Amino acid sequence: MKNITKSIVALFAVMAFSCSSDDVEDRPVIVAGDAPELSAPETGNNYVLSIDNAAMQAERFVWTSASFGQDVAINYEVQIGLAGDNFETSRSLGSVIGANQLSVSVETLNGAAIAVGGTPFEVGNFEVRVKASVNDTFEPLYSNVSTISVTPYVAVIPKLYFVGAPQGYYGTSAWTPENGIEMRHIGTVTTKIYEAYVKVAPGDGFKFIGGLNWDNGNYGTIGGAQDGNLKNAGDSGDIKVAENDGPGLYYVWVDIDNLKYKFVKMNWGIIGSATVGQWSDETPMVYDFVANKFNLTATLASGEMKFRAKNASQFIFSDDWKFNVGVSDPTVVYSASATNFPITGGSFNLGLTVNFDGTAVVTGL
Repeated sequence: MKNITKSIVALFAVMAFSCSSDDVEDRPVIVAGDAPELSAPETGNNYVLSIDNAAMQAERFVWTSASFGQDVAINYEVQIGLAGDNFETSRSLGSVIGANQLSVSVETLNGAAIAVGGTPFEVGNFEVRVKASVNDTFEPLYSNVSTISVTPYVAVIPKLYFVGAPQGYYGTSAWTPENGIEMRHIGTVTTKIYEAYVKVAPGDGFKFIGGLNWDNGNYGTIGGAQDGNLKNAGDSGDIKVAENDGPGLYYVWVDIDNLKYKFVKMNWGIIGSATVGQWSDETPMVYDFVANKFNLTATLASGEMKFRAKNASQFIFSDDWKFNVGVSDPTVVYSASATNFPITGGSFNLGLTVNFDGTAVVTGL
């Protein structure tokens, strides 16, 4: 029995040695070889960046291939840092695998330059290089360094103001451009998209202006047509969203880039496991026009709930949950991820106020 055991152990030892030897012979030997050589941009290049060109290419970085002794996939990362900082606070401008160039946009270069210490609207000197690596086990290889000058920008979003008869509901005189109400910007740094939650009655007309006067944008309807199209001119017509649907709280969406607008009368309600409709159907609230508040007296079960305006969400975004308010939200949010209100069963007098800028105030919980 002992002899059989020894034979089996010896057999496994031979097999293990054989496998280990084969693995060693087949495994690529990765050693540091030639570092990449950065050929573009050249030292001395100067970049004055503008938000108007944010999506355009600022530079195409080009370099030669690195070598690690074997035919392996090499990751190339372009790095930027303040000149003289030795890349201690460097940022990545992007990376590619196996390629020898990378297109970097104005927006990307601008963000990285500011992140490493650049000052908006002031020229600064920066160093760029290429890092070549296989994985974390092996030391990376670095290219030569180019020193470039970059003048970054800070995103300044043009403001848009609401002016018209509904101004009277918000503590100022109607049709006074100097008291225009600032709309909430919801676009990107390169898109001019705005919104407002506006109390409107039939006959209440309004427009959008680009400054607190009539000289910097006068956006209204084309020939009085309430069809979602705008023009920027002194003879543009008033927008009258409540003519067909009556008084209420209206959500108004404006795209100045494309001269379009959308609007919908909001129907807020409650929804959740604590409500009659569970998570399937909203229990509608009643709008008090004078108080600009949605109210509901309801008996709720123990569970959870949120406030939601499905009708507006579907019309504007084709998504049931774009307009909802949860326990932690200071403003109306655009996803279902807000925290639900925890409810202990009982009778409640619920109230929801949505202000012009989308800030939401909940009472009764």
